[in-house]
Amino acid sequence: MNIALISTSSRKNSNSLRFVNYLRHILAEEGQHEVAIVTFENYDIPFVGQGSVKKETLTPFQQELISTWEAADLVIFAMPEYNWTAPPQATNTIHQLGGPVFKHLLDNKVFAMVGISNGRGGRQPALDMTTVVNKMISFTNSYSIVSPKLYESHETDKNLDERGHFVGHEVYERTARAFLTYTLNVANRWLSPSLVEK
Repeated sequence: MNIALISTSSRKNSNSLRFVNYLRHILAEEGQHEVAIVTFENYDIPFVGQGSVKKETLTPFQQELISTWEAADLVIFAMPEYNWTAPPQATNTIHQLGGPVFKHLLDNKVFAMVGISNGRGGRQPALDMTTVVNKMISFTNSYSIVSPKLYESHETDKNLDERGHFVGHEVYERTARAFLTYTLNVANRWLSPSLVEK
């Protein structure tokens, strides 16, 4: 399976990046997947009302994001929690890439959401992004699904080091692995050839 892990924080060495690197380490243990990471450190997608993304003039960041997303069967977004909500870059990306030109990014995919917090939070950004992605799947009449199980990464900086290696409480590792297992199972079922409409 091709998996895109997208860290939607624009901060360098962010906790969101720690988490997607952590998922990459877990997935590497299986050795069955092609995994790519995109970080929003060089985010340059104009905000809605201030411009649009044009297929003919993609910036290096836009090209990396779109090509990685295109190739993926499963797309996992990791969003930092800012004031109990998702970062604007995350939802703006869906608004800007949800039109006719990039409609294929929302078709025949499985999406999963992770909220990242330094404390005991993370649920709301995952819910926010779930709402926006589901709306755009519906609006574009696409055939994709957002996995119903989201993950709240609590006390991320205490549980993961800067390279995304687990260093924390066993409950964190157990629940993160359970989230990933569930997500992979949903993706395998959704993408099964027997389920594809003929």
